[in-house]
Amino acid sequence: MIEFKLPSLGADMDEGTLLEWKVGAGDTVKKGQVVAVVDTTKAAVDVESWQEGTVHQLIAEIGQKMPVGTVMALLLEAGEAVPKVGAGATAAKAAATAPRRMISPAARKHAEEKGVDLDRIAGTGPHGAVTLEDVENAAAAIPPAAAATAAKPADRAPDRTADMRKTIAAAMSRSKREIPHYYVAEDIPLAKSLAWLQSTNAQRSMAERLLPAVLLLKAVAVALKRYPELNGYFRDGGFVPIAAIHLGVAISLRQGGLIAPALLDADGKPLTQLMQGLTDLVKRTRAGSLRSSEMNEATITVTNLGDQGSQSVFGVITPPQVALVGFGRVAERPWAEDGGLKVLPVVTASLSADHRVSDGHRGALFLRELNDLLQRPEELDR
Repeated sequence: MIEFKLPSLGADMDEGTLLEWKVGAGDTVKKGQVVAVVDTTKAAVDVESWQEGTVHQLIAEIGQKMPVGTVMALLLEAGEAVPKVGAGATAAKAAATAPRRMISPAARKHAEEKGVDLDRIAGTGPHGAVTLEDVENAAAAIPPAAAATAAKPADRAPDRTADMRKTIAAAMSRSKREIPHYYVAEDIPLAKSLAWLQSTNAQRSMAERLLPAVLLLKAVAVALKRYPELNGYFRDGGFVPIAAIHLGVAISLRQGGLIAPALLDADGKPLTQLMQGLTDLVKRTRAGSLRSSEMNEATITVTNLGDQGSQSVFGVITPPQVALVGFGRVAERPWAEDGGLKVLPVVTASLSADHRVSDGHRGALFLRELNDLLQRPEELDR
C-alpha cells in the first residue's frame, strides 16, 4: 500500500486546502499525473503523483485544510490485492470520519456569500453532508438586516494578500537565521547581447521575439554547469548537488506578493523554447495555476527587477536552495574600454550564496563566467 501525502509546495508552505480531486477510487495513476488541486497562500497548485498505482481510497475531503505530510490517499501497488477490512477497522474508520463535516464546494462558497454559519447547519446530504439547498434554507431564515451585516466582504473574506506576506516573511526570516549568506556583485555590459537580440528578433514574428530576461536566464543556467556547488540543496547537515538545473523565477503577482516557480531543465533548452516556457509560466502563475513540480523543484532562484527596478538587488536565499542570482535594471552608464570612455547598457548581477557550501572566491568566478557568456550571446542559443 502506498501512502500519497501532501507534498511541500515550497519552503514557505506549511499547509494546504484540498480544492479538487482529479482521480477517483479504482483509477490508475501514472508518475507525474495530476491527481489533485491544492490551495496554498500563494496559488492553486496541481499536485502530481510521484508514485504509480491504483487508487484504493481517497482520504482527504474537498475543503479540508491539512499540514504538509498528511496522507491524502492510498494507492495499491501493481499486483497488490485489495485488503480485506474487518468490522473493527470499519468501525474505527467510521469513528475517525464522523467528526469531519462534509461540505460541497458550492455550498461553502454560497455560505460565505450569504453570511451563513456552517457550524449551525444540520446537513441533509449523504452521511450528513451540507448541501447547497441546506445553505439556501439557512440563508432564508436569517433576518435581512442580520444577513446584510454578516455578508459584509470585509468581515467574511480572508485577506489573502496579508496571509501571503506573513508566509513570505516567515520563510525569509528562517532563511536569514539558518543560512550564513555572503554577497558578491558584478557590473556586466550588455551592448553585445542587446545588439544580437535586436538582430535575431528582426528575423522573427512578433509572437516569437525574445526578451533580454530569457538571455539572462539561459546564461545563469549554462554558468551553473561550471559551478555546481551553487545548484542544489542543503539538507540533513550537508550539501546535495543536483545535476538538473531548474531555475526558480521570481514573479510578482498583481494582487501583491511574490512566487518563484521553476523553469525545469533550463540549461538544455534553446532560447525560443525557454522564452515560450517563461511566458507560459508567468501567465499561469498570475492565474494561480501551477504544477507541484514547478513549486518544489527549483534548484536555484533568479530574480530580475526589470526596467522599473533599482540598479541592484541582493536577495534572500530560499531554503533548502543554496544560492540566488539577482539582476537589477539595465541602464546606460559610463564604461571604460580599450583606453576610452563609452556609454553602454549595463546590468548589475549579484549572487547571494550559502557560506556552508561555497565561498566568495567561487561566487565571484561564477559572476565572471556569467559576464563572459553574455559577451557571446549567439552561443547561448543551443
